[in-house]
Amino acid sequence: MNTYQIVQIIWAACAFLTVVLILLHSPKGDGLGGIGGQSQMFTSTKSAENALNRITWGLGIAFIALTVVLSAGWLG
Repeated sequence: MNTYQIVQIIWAACAFLTVVLILLHSPKGDGLGGIGGQSQMFTSTKSAENALNRITWGLGIAFIALTVVLSAGWLG
C-alpha cells in the first residue's frame, strides 16, 4: 500500500462518517409549530449537539482538504 491508497481510504472514511453524523443531527425545521410561535419554547442547545457539530465540521473540512490533495496529484 502506498501513500495515495492510504489517503484514499481516509478520504472514503471521512465521507462515510460525515454522512452518518449529518443523519444523527436533530432536525431544525419548525414544522407546524412555527405557525403559532411555539417553536422556540422547548428548544435548547445541548453540549452533545455542539460536539456533534464540531466533529461534523472537522470531518467535512478534512474531506474537502483530502479531495483537493487527491485531485491535484500532490502525492505522486
